[in-house]
Amino acid sequence: MSQTIEYDYIIVGAGSAGCVLAHRLSKDPATTVLLVEAGPEDKSLWMKIPAGATRVFAPSPTNWGYFTEPEKNLRNRRIYWPRGRTLGGSSSINGMVYLRGHPEDYNDWSRLGNPGWSWDEVMPFFKASEDQQHGPSDMHGSEGPLAVTDPVVDDQASRLFIQSAVNAGLPARRDLNDGIQEGVGRAQVTVRNGRRSSTSAAFLHPIRHRPNLHVQVEALVEKVDIEGRRAVGIRYTQGGQSRAVKARREVILSGGVINSPQLLMLSGIGPAEQLQAHGIPVVHALPGVGANLQDHLYVYFIAECDRSISLNHHLQGARMYLQALKYFINRSGYLNIGAVQATAFPRVAPGADRPDVEISFRPMSLSISKTGAIVLDKFPGINASCSLLRPKARGSIRLASANPRDAARIHANYLDNEEDLNVMREGMRWIRKVFETPPLSDFVKREVTPGASVRSDSEWENYIRDAAQSVYHPVGTCAMGVDAMAVVDASLKVHGIDGLRVVDASVMPLITSCNTNAPTIMIGEKGASMILADQRVG
Repeated sequence: MSQTIEYDYIIVGAGSAGCVLAHRLSKDPATTVLLVEAGPEDKSLWMKIPAGATRVFAPSPTNWGYFTEPEKNLRNRRIYWPRGRTLGGSSSINGMVYLRGHPEDYNDWSRLGNPGWSWDEVMPFFKASEDQQHGPSDMHGSEGPLAVTDPVVDDQASRLFIQSAVNAGLPARRDLNDGIQEGVGRAQVTVRNGRRSSTSAAFLHPIRHRPNLHVQVEALVEKVDIEGRRAVGIRYTQGGQSRAVKARREVILSGGVINSPQLLMLSGIGPAEQLQAHGIPVVHALPGVGANLQDHLYVYFIAECDRSISLNHHLQGARMYLQALKYFINRSGYLNIGAVQATAFPRVAPGADRPDVEISFRPMSLSISKTGAIVLDKFPGINASCSLLRPKARGSIRLASANPRDAARIHANYLDNEEDLNVMREGMRWIRKVFETPPLSDFVKREVTPGASVRSDSEWENYIRDAAQSVYHPVGTCAMGVDAMAVVDASLKVHGIDGLRVVDASVMPLITSCNTNAPTIMIGEKGASMILADQRVG
């Protein structure tokens, strides 16, 4: 083993939070920072082009390409979970949607014993990241590294969907991040000048020149070294060689909802019975590690429509080359399109006090294969998906073995209760109502999926169990709190172990009512602020 090197901070995982941490912690030239990433550099052109998200969606060297264990409530299907394995993590392969959620999401975190995490208290950290296209305001910042802009493509189908949703009773909303949420509008995206603004592009690459910041890629961290009750460094392999590095101040895990709990367990921190089952010595019994898994589940609604409002034919065959030419000449055309063009947040369950589903509309229709391949339909189509915002279902991450190279076992446990199923069913009925409302209905020819024959509760249930997929928003497996199952405290410090924090989406005690990338970036900002505050005190 090579000579041990020391850094002030070691960050494990260069994803949505890890790149933020590297940016903020290395600002002081006297502070040394090591950022370790299991995947390669984010050099793929498809990671730069907004519409290229479809090309980096399948398993690859830059995408962990996880699958759940067979989900008993989804016909024993194994559900695909893409996760970024490159600089920028999942922000380098996601749909680029920038949404913060509902204020009560964060107020609920605070009420669970996490002071400092209420909506008003996290707002400054959202704003700190943001380079908002429309300039600064009470709700937005404009001096941060992360580009937040309106969608470049302003298509007819999305305008029709928004108007039909308004005609169906949902208010129009110019800013879906204004703290009200309920309504319909165009969600902003993390795109700058026709290029994806991932956290690596926004936070990391501009400061790679800092001599006190060291970045190691294709380096798999196998263990956090613990001495007594303190984390003192990590061990990783790179290019077939084992390496050990020391942390003078802290080790920070930012590997995400799967890898962070897996690494804790591989290091002897987690449920004692699970560690013992894999022959891992128990350093600190912490039963909540890997528990509390939550994810957004969604179902597609697809309609065949008038050719004039569908983009299907523009993004296939010879016409795709025309769009590529437009993009590379002046950043125009449909290669600027992100994952979603219009978004609605209605209340669909009886008695709901805030939006309970997220409806994402796209001026195209597609299918996703069991292997993660995305294929556009040959007919002119449009689609909307219904995502369950606050699922009651709770799953878990469990070790497959003591080998760091073996993917952890994912048990999402989707739809294990009647309430989740009922909300999704009513959300799908809401989509059908909008598609049957003018002016969108004037362009719809037929309902393709699930099909007009699906009417009864049991028919909807069968369709949902057959077709539901993950929205790829897993959180919660290193939850912050004060109860017996909490893994970190409100400062994101691991309970019972000094010098060790988790700063990523896994610390969310409850999932946010929206896409999770913007909240994860906020967690990175707030985590960095707390770390620096402790450094000043210490």
